[in-house]
Amino acid sequence: MPWKECNKMDERVRFVARLLEGEKMAPLCRSFGISRKTGYKIFQRYKDMGLEGLTDRSRRPYRQANRLPFQIEQLIVSLKKEQPTWGAPKIRERLKRLYPEVHTPAISTVHAVLDRHGLVKRRKKRRHKAKGTALSRPRCPNDLWCADYKGEFMLSDRRYCYPLTVTDFESRYLFACEALSSTKEKYAFAVFERIFKEFGMPVAIRTDNGVPFASPNALYGLSRLSVWWLRLGIGIERIRPGHPQDNGRHERMHRTLKAETTKPAGDNFLQQQGRFDDFIDYYNKERPHQALDMKPPAERYARSPRRYAGLPSVDYPFHDKTVTVTACGRICLKTKKVNLSSVFAGQKVGIKQVDDRLWLTSFMSYDLGYFDEHSCRLEPIEDPFGKNVLPMS
Repeated sequence: MPWKECNKMDERVRFVARLLEGEKMAPLCRSFGISRKTGYKIFQRYKDMGLEGLTDRSRRPYRQANRLPFQIEQLIVSLKKEQPTWGAPKIRERLKRLYPEVHTPAISTVHAVLDRHGLVKRRKKRRHKAKGTALSRPRCPNDLWCADYKGEFMLSDRRYCYPLTVTDFESRYLFACEALSSTKEKYAFAVFERIFKEFGMPVAIRTDNGVPFASPNALYGLSRLSVWWLRLGIGIERIRPGHPQDNGRHERMHRTLKAETTKPAGDNFLQQQGRFDDFIDYYNKERPHQALDMKPPAERYARSPRRYAGLPSVDYPFHDKTVTVTACGRICLKTKKVNLSSVFAGQKVGIKQVDDRLWLTSFMSYDLGYFDEHSCRLEPIEDPFGKNVLPMS
């Protein structure tokens, strides 16, 4: 049996029709499940306006207590048209001087009026577009490491596995293949810290432009992980989007890894990690590599002389101030708050006044951009990490 569709208008018409046929108000209201007050109200609207009175009425208030008088609103619009380059602060000040006896609206109110009349130009938010960086051709172990996530796959227990792999570019040595439950940064931090403690640190690391190696919404596409690498003096290299061949040696290792450890997949993470550990030992010490004159990677690799000892201190002797970026990614200068990026949370940056109310912001040896004390908006400069992929001295 199909559902019977009805609406409030139809119900009101039936209610009035039954009243006109002579039914009593009280029992009729009970049958419709409404109060007598509502019933009399509906009937009175019908008597005053006919069927039109039974339609839904707007619940908008008749007047708004804090609404700006239309004369003031028109005056704001006319001032803006006279001075198109003026913003809300200047227009408010002009209004205050021309009509001191009139209550001057707030800057936010003036801006809202301009916005309602289409007189505010909205600047498009700059979004970092990944382009990749220049790629080096190292000739010694530890000059360049490669990192990536092999495509996720499902284990027998119906959970997805995301293997994080790290190799040495020159010797093809496989440092790690960790079976992770997601690509969250906190797991990647733990893996890289363990590798750095065991093998030392490389000169640079090459990755793709995905998380957690990069962040499309952050300044210059940086992530917390890549900022950490920079602090350690490790350069960042990024392949071009959609060009996995730029990291071809690493991708070739993934093909062998997939064939020998994931078909079939393990029953759970513990079993799958056991397979990965066995593969690392076999791949590094036993499997001959054609590009290495049929030698295994372990015979070509040597531990990095760059020891890991935690984050080194950073200072800015040529800047006016050294400030710590807040947890929400802001720089606080007196009462001003400048949005930088949350990927720098907890990091120290240097700011230097280069002109009246204009400041330069730097991270380590990299200049990030400028901000003025009035707008407190950071304007990024040309990507300092795009051309200079290795850490600057």
